[in-house]
Amino acid sequence: MRSKSGAARNQRKKRIFKRSKGFVGGRRRLLKSAKETLLRAGMFAFRDRRAKKREFRKLFIVRVSAAAEMRGLKYSRLIHGLKLAQIGLDRKSLSELAIHDSEAFDAIITRVREHLDRHDADVRARQSARTA
Repeated sequence: MRSKSGAARNQRKKRIFKRSKGFVGGRRRLLKSAKETLLRAGMFAFRDRRAKKREFRKLFIVRVSAAAEMRGLKYSRLIHGLKLAQIGLDRKSLSELAIHDSEAFDAIITRVREHLDRHDADVRARQSARTA
């Protein structure tokens, strides 16, 4: 007697049709179309999860840049100063601080400026020693 995959097949179809809920026409009702649409939707979801991360990083950079410019410091100098000061805040945290806690952001800017000034003085001293 041959074995039939009746129950398993029905479960598989049920699972696919459950996931294709909300699609229009044959994309919801026909097995082959539903499978293809779900495969494509999965690829878009995978791609866009990464794109979302990029978009938010861009937003955080714009926010931090604007907040730094308001305090007379360029974004690139701010990031360099953060590294010099060994402040391990990411861009998301910095943008949240810039928006919701300006005193803390000002304190960070002050500390960054101190380290940048010290660094710039060291660089100038090395350059003058090299030319002399």
